Amino acid sequence: MNLKMKKNLFILALICCPWWSFGQTLLTLEEAVGLTLENNFDIRIAKNEVKISEENVTLGNAGMLPRVNGILTNNNTILNTTQTQSNGNEVEIDGAKNLNLNYGLGLEWTIFDGFRMFARHNQLKELQKLGETELKVELLSKVSEVYETYFLLVNQQHLLTTADSIIAISEFRLKTAQNKFTIGKASKLDVLNAEVDFNTDNSAKIRLQEQYLITKILLNNLLIRPSDTDFIVSDAILIDDSLKLNDLNSLALSQNPSLQIQYLNKKIQEYELKQVKANRMPTISLTSGYSFLRSESPFGFITQTKGQNFNYGVSASINVFDGFNQNRSEKISKIQVENTQLLIEKQTQTILTQLAALYQSYLSNLALLALERKNEKIAKQNLEITLDKFKIGTISPIDFRTAQLNYTNAIIRLTNAELIAKQTEINLKELAGNLSF
Repeated sequence: MNLKMKKNLFILALICCPWWSFGQTLLTLEEAVGLTLENNFDIRIAKNEVKISEENVTLGNAGMLPRVNGILTNNNTILNTTQTQSNGNEVEIDGAKNLNLNYGLGLEWTIFDGFRMFARHNQLKELQKLGETELKVELLSKVSEVYETYFLLVNQQHLLTTADSIIAISEFRLKTAQNKFTIGKASKLDVLNAEVDFNTDNSAKIRLQEQYLITKILLNNLLIRPSDTDFIVSDAILIDDSLKLNDLNSLALSQNPSLQIQYLNKKIQEYELKQVKANRMPTISLTSGYSFLRSESPFGFITQTKGQNFNYGVSASINVFDGFNQNRSEKISKIQVENTQLLIEKQTQTILTQLAALYQSYLSNLALLALERKNEKIAKQNLEITLDKFKIGTISPIDFRTAQLNYTNAIIRLTNAELIAKQTEINLKELAGNLSF
């Protein structure tokens, strides 16, 4: 490689070493995902919802355990009374106080309710699984958002480094035009054109910087940290080009969380139907109680009573006729079960359709990416040759600018193709429930 070509490549090497990245902390994708899982508000709320559903899975909440109540009754009366006895004598009593005190424990235990309590307990377990699956939906959604935002930053970082390189070349062209104008080998028009192009490239970079900084704010928001936290991201976008549609379909049918939610909803509704049917069966309960009694009265043959009371018994009830409401409830519950099955079929069809469409985009994006990589190499080689010719004055500034713009556009198309291919890959894995976090 000759000396001039080495100088050309040194200018282009600015792409790999942008000045604005020096001294900034590197945020890896794994760190970004970890911070999101730990700090994101929506994920933390979903985790708390799972804890609530876990707390609800108890025998008592299902109605399997007895209920014990404490009882306390204390009635007091103060009487002013006049009593006429059989012999005609009258007795007046002022401020007579009557006391009736009753306290103890009462127990009620439903030992059979048509197996409703068992259906309820199983339903609570399915509700817990539903909460866990909804948490997975939230995790996949937020992690996917972090992935896409992170790689958008990588894309914008690439474009900024390209902008630095283009500006360096434009600055070189401007200085060359000024030097040639000074010695009378170029016109003022060449200088002005070079300066306009130099300013145009700087203006484009300012727009890129604006987008880049906004995206960093959005990523900081996802990570729940101050919006002005400064960092840089990795400079590589690695595309998984090994995805197969059949494998994605199989994964989606077995672990797509939205589809799993529909399966769980069906189980929950089936247990609801069992609870409705249980109303046709008798309900049998045991009752028991133990209480202490105390009574005081200043008049009468018995002025004070004390005692203990133990009671027990069995109660049973069965719905004989309720205006056909039982039949109505069962029919409605069966229709709801049927609807959950229809929702499963609908969700399955939707997911498989989305996967098929996304996979076609994925294949097209991979083909475009391969083409843009080749095109970028050609544009880079063309720019290097054009730059070499410009230095010796064998090519016009317009042709040089055309080569420069061709290289710029090739880089933009390549980085955008990488980003779109990566986004399609992320969306496919999210649909398949296979996005790593």
